[in-house]
Amino acid sequence: MLKRSLLTASFVLVLCVPWLCAQTPSVTRESLPGVTNFAKLDTTIACAGATTPAAVAGLKQMGYASIINLREATEAGADIDAETAAAKTAGITFIHLPFNTASPNPAVVDSFLKAVTDPRNHPAFVHCASGNRAAAMWMIKRMQVDRWDAERAGAEAAALGLTNGALKTFALDYAAAHK
Repeated sequence: MLKRSLLTASFVLVLCVPWLCAQTPSVTRESLPGVTNFAKLDTTIACAGATTPAAVAGLKQMGYASIINLREATEAGADIDAETAAAKTAGITFIHLPFNTASPNPAVVDSFLKAVTDPRNHPAFVHCASGNRAAAMWMIKRMQVDRWDAERAGAEAAALGLTNGALKTFALDYAAAHK
């Protein structure tokens, strides 16, 4: 009986482990001139840091349908107008959702969730200055929309570039307040 149970358990593991592994998207690093900290998921998203307007055409060539920029216009190096113009020229949807790390606004998260879940925006390229805000927003999406637990969403966000403890806490608090 024990031998049969072990055989059944082994059979289940052989069948289920590859399936479970396939259910967890993996993060890969990409390289594109003009984009820092480019991390791509096997799904419909990529998160990155500072992105120059010159990189927009390359993002379009990579197949991205939209750019969601979380930078504030007042940030050093954030040229929102030039990036908007580059997106228009490339034929890629540009969504600007300024998100302040020091004073995060839940309304911006609401707008982000609406934009990132709209199939017309897939695949989406989300960026800020370092990748922290982009990864934190994706963490919230995973918890709110995909119903991932905080540990799994946090691990993926860390792989995408979330290193800011305050943003992680904000993401967890937002998810808890919006159950």
